[in-house]
Amino acid sequence: MDTIDLSNLNRQFLFRHSDIGRPKAVVAAEFVMKRVKGVKITPYYGKLQDKDEAYYKQFTLIISGLDSIEARRWINAKLVHMVDPDDFETVKPLIDGGTEGFRGQAKVIFPTFTACYECSLDTLSGQTTFPMCTIANNPRIPEHCIEYVSQIEWQQSHPGEKIDTDNPDHVLWLYEASLKRAKEFSISGITRSLVLGVVKNIIPAIASTNAIIAAACCNEAFKIVSSSNPILDNFMM
Repeated sequence: MDTIDLSNLNRQFLFRHSDIGRPKAVVAAEFVMKRVKGVKITPYYGKLQDKDEAYYKQFTLIISGLDSIEARRWINAKLVHMVDPDDFETVKPLIDGGTEGFRGQAKVIFPTFTACYECSLDTLSGQTTFPMCTIANNPRIPEHCIEYVSQIEWQQSHPGEKIDTDNPDHVLWLYEASLKRAKEFSISGITRSLVLGVVKNIIPAIASTNAIIAAACCNEAFKIVSSSNPILDNFMM
């Protein structure tokens, strides 16, 4: 459902500056079809939840590169719900891939046969938070200053107004206020991109990590589609 933003250009190989503002799915499909002759990709620009069960039943397998836990849980639940114990064809393997900085994972889930996505939620790293007493009284790193400005100073200066991280004026105010607070405590390292990353909780992406995880997902997909009995063969590997 996303459109391409300037910050997306440094962590993948499909988008160019001229693509900014266009749907990611459409641009990615166009790029791959142009690069790999004979491949047909049908992009959909919209929500996962807008598709009915018949839509998902048409696929041999599903590769998930989603960027939120909520969306991953939804597709996992949908595939589990679709399984008919008397019809093997209703089992749609799910390959889930994701990255976080230099770390990444690619896992294969066979709904109702293996542990599902819900079973691995406890292994996920939580969002980084800072104690209020630290960011208010004893900031030590740039992130402490940014958090204080976004949580405390913004409401003091803009009572009742919510921060819009897509509004350049809001981002500029946060940057300048964070820079001022950082100077008061002799803290360096405040940049506009860091401010945006903290307030939007952007997880840094590394292009090489993304490429490795993408290759791992493709390898798992190849093993499934080339197997006569994917579930049994996967258990034997």
